[in-house]
Amino acid sequence: MDTLTRMRAFIDVVEAEGFSAAARRTGRSKALLSKYVRELEDDLGALLLNRTTRQFSLTEAGHTYYRTAADILKEIDSLKDLVRENNADLKGKLRISAPRTFIDADVGQSLIDFAKAHPDVSLEIVADDRFVDLIEESFDLAIRITKLEDSGMIAKKLSDFRVHAVATPELVAKFGPLEHPQELNRTPFIIDTNSRWHNNVRFVERDGSLISVAVTGPIEVNSPQATLRAARAGLGVAIIPDFIAAACIQSGELVNLFDDYIIKDRGIYAVYPHRRYLPAKVRSFVDFLVQWFRKQQHAAQS
Repeated sequence: MDTLTRMRAFIDVVEAEGFSAAARRTGRSKALLSKYVRELEDDLGALLLNRTTRQFSLTEAGHTYYRTAADILKEIDSLKDLVRENNADLKGKLRISAPRTFIDADVGQSLIDFAKAHPDVSLEIVADDRFVDLIEESFDLAIRITKLEDSGMIAKKLSDFRVHAVATPELVAKFGPLEHPQELNRTPFIIDTNSRWHNNVRFVERDGSLISVAVTGPIEVNSPQATLRAARAGLGVAIIPDFIAAACIQSGELVNLFDDYIIKDRGIYAVYPHRRYLPAKVRSFVDFLVQWFRKQQHAAQS
């Protein structure tokens, strides 16, 4: 029995969190998987799994082996993908981390459109607003809305990203004129706690210097969609992503404020680990998103 088969069996058991679950997922018997893992342990001369009738856990050696073995198998699978030049041959699973903001907005349709165009590639999409560890948590790639910084990862820009400070015309009439961000000190503000700054909102002066404005208001919520609803209800000024606020601004339901003071150094990126062989499914996914966003931009401009 070759080492790769035993290695795959071990990883299947770890990722399924048990032999029975792994057997159901892979279509192999529990006894066969147990045999493969036991042979792998014998070959290594180390116990990888703690087994009891009710508990399952990795030993310290198991943790070390799993991280390295998972990377090795990804490289092997990626090498297979690299040989398949035709995208029609794309198969397998893509595990993707993306912010809830992205998934719940119209731009989340890009993931659905990819799945429709590539029926042999299954997507596991995990909505998470934190920056996951792609390697430790076994993600193929992540969608991130951020300022690009050196993270040791490869980042492909999909689109520019900006936010708008918005409010209803009625609120502006009541508290206005609102011409400079400092006026938020006397204006109710809807706080999206996804923001890094929470009760302090950052803007940029016309000379390029940064300013931070303390804000308070009737609602704090970690959802741009809920923030939009609160702004439309006239509860305060809000900072909302462009792809969520654009329609309400275009219709006049919300007024765009402080446009010259908005920081514009963010983007939407596909981020993935450095690998010697980039999997064809990852490359195709990123290329698809680049084209998808380009088409959206052209449609908006026409």
